[in-house]
Amino acid sequence: QVQLVESGGGLVQPGGSLRLACAACGSIFRIDRMGWYRQAPGSERELVARITSGGGTTYADSVKGRFTISRDNAKNTVYLQMNSLKPEDTAVYYCTALITTITFPRADQDDYWGQGTQVTVSS
Repeated sequence: QVQLVESGGGLVQPGGSLRLACAACGSIFRIDRMGWYRQAPGSERELVARITSGGGTTYADSVKGRFTISRDNAKNTVYLQMNSLKPEDTAVYYCTALITTITFPRADQDDYWGQGTQVTVSS
């Protein structure tokens, strides 16, 4: 069984920084893309940033230049460094990962999601 465990959310003032982390745990054979989504009250869940196994990155226009996604493949962990935070960044942030597991003789590839961590930007 695979779990994604998030940490690092909280309350921060506008202009401040936070670093989110998400560790994938369990019987993992391979992790391909990893990413972060967010959902504000009354809004759809939206992509924040995504990173491939080779390190290629994609960002939402709203966070370019402020957020940085990275990963540590040895630790099966993805990070989101968030700088110059704005009130409109307030949301629940979810990590996701495309993970291959093996239950011999089958290999299954599925998208897994974390439980979400609250980020609140307010003075």
